[in-house]
Amino acid sequence: MPAARPEIGRKFGYALLYVVLVAVAALQLLPLVWLLFFSLKNNQEVFDQPALSPPLNPHWENYAKVWNAGNIGVYFLNSVWITVVATVITVLLGSLVTFALTRMKWKGRAFVLGLFMVAMMIPVHSTLIPLFSMFSELGLTDRPLSLILSYVAFNMPITIMILLGFYYALPREVEEAAIIDGCSVNRMFFRIILPMTASVLATTTIINLIYNWNEFIFVNTFISSDTNKTLTVGVQNFVGQYTTDWGAIGATLMISILPILVAYLFLSDRIVEGIAAGSVKG
Repeated sequence: MPAARPEIGRKFGYALLYVVLVAVAALQLLPLVWLLFFSLKNNQEVFDQPALSPPLNPHWENYAKVWNAGNIGVYFLNSVWITVVATVITVLLGSLVTFALTRMKWKGRAFVLGLFMVAMMIPVHSTLIPLFSMFSELGLTDRPLSLILSYVAFNMPITIMILLGFYYALPREVEEAAIIDGCSVNRMFFRIILPMTASVLATTTIINLIYNWNEFIFVNTFISSDTNKTLTVGVQNFVGQYTTDWGAIGATLMISILPILVAYLFLSDRIVEGIAAGSVKG
């Protein structure tokens, strides 16, 4: 009988833990449920009904309105290609820089690494005016290239920081064997090192995708024409001086979070795996 008491206590503890976790998960999902209901209401229902009440007559036409009349389709495509291009460049350059910092011996590498780490402490908002001035002189304002350059520059430090621990832990014997077999440095990096760092690369890719997809400040500052805007600023199309279409705003926000939410659900295990792998050194 005494041996059964610890077993009962353990089962009760697990049950209590599961209840708490389910409650936390439900609490985390509440904003998403609220946004879904919000996107299916008209202005009158938004103000007359409680926030979490389901719409009496779902207005699915809100989604058709924002996609066709609201130019959201163009913004969506802009967000996709700008996000993908900036992410690929950032991850590739970050991998090259990290490889040079951790696997090669050269003067000044500690100083260069320090510069990247210091860059993480620079607030984004403090750079808007200098960046806008520089892009204006170069003729890059209202061009997607200004966004791509900004995303790459500001995401590079965090990308390198995540990659550092993993690269430090890579065995030197693999590189030595490749060099003995006559492998060049470039070939060794692309054919051996990159495949070995697949898990941590997945982590940095997802983090970059989330940041680039949701970024608002740079788009709102550097881009003025509708043909070059991204989805995060497209919501402003439904805010007028005298009227605001709240249902259309909700539909736009719902469309904007679905791709990144789906990507995170499918690749969330990779994030944990990559962060855990990159946290071990030596």
